[in-house]
Amino acid sequence: MHKAGEFLKLIRPANCILMGFAVIVGVALANEAVLFNASQQVLLGFITAFTLTAASMVINDYYDREIDAINEPQRPIPKGTVKPREALFFAFILTAIGFLAALFTNLQCFLLSIVAWNIFVTYTTKGKATGLLGNILVSICIVIPFLYGNLLAAQQIQPAIIIFVVMAFLSNTGREINKGIVDLEGDRKNNIKTIAVKYGEKSAAIMASIFYVAAVLLTPLPLLRNLVSIWFVPFVVITNLGLIMCSASLLYDYSRDNARKIKNYVLIWFLFGLLAFIFGTVIT
Repeated sequence: MHKAGEFLKLIRPANCILMGFAVIVGVALANEAVLFNASQQVLLGFITAFTLTAASMVINDYYDREIDAINEPQRPIPKGTVKPREALFFAFILTAIGFLAALFTNLQCFLLSIVAWNIFVTYTTKGKATGLLGNILVSICIVIPFLYGNLLAAQQIQPAIIIFVVMAFLSNTGREINKGIVDLEGDRKNNIKTIAVKYGEKSAAIMASIFYVAAVLLTPLPLLRNLVSIWFVPFVVITNLGLIMCSASLLYDYSRDNARKIKNYVLIWFLFGLLAFIFGTVIT
């Protein structure tokens, strides 16, 4: 049972669930009727996003095991509770499940899952060391589940999804820059050129806050374009207030401890953002 708990830590379940919900948002924005009329396909989409995200988390920890020995020594691999070879095998199983679920959804979704996987592998093996470019690659992976859900429901990318994709891209890029403050010591020793490493924690805090606020400024657009109902408002207000407070807190205190707290809080605001689009499209 303890071993199973260590494998669970590797996948970061909250991240996986968020990506599964991102597929549901993509479906709802394309055609909310599909949520109820093709529930099996939607479930397969959720499984694809969940398992491929889980696999990416495990592979990331495998490649980062030396960095994590400095930054996150409590993680299962540097702690020694999960062996590197065990982690790779676990990632292989998760990847196989994700690709199979995508294949049983439709060909377009299967091809997009392969693209997403290759982008992540590029980030993990080469892109991470580039800093901001690596942050951008991660954010591309984060927004792909929204496009995936769109393809699942409509077999094509619709304009309505683009607004949300841009918002998600901006806010997650801010979070990735924010994470650079948390990982500063290990990144510096391993020559990872994050904004925090190259320009300092204050500059990283400013840049992360700019991305957070830019995402907030885009939130009126779905309402103005009649893409969502009034139910979008209460959830997006919570998201916006959360991101603004996080930005202010990070600018005031860009220490490693506070940056870590902000990084975790932002995931909560992401969840409310997802709920905003789900309720705003499903309930009219």
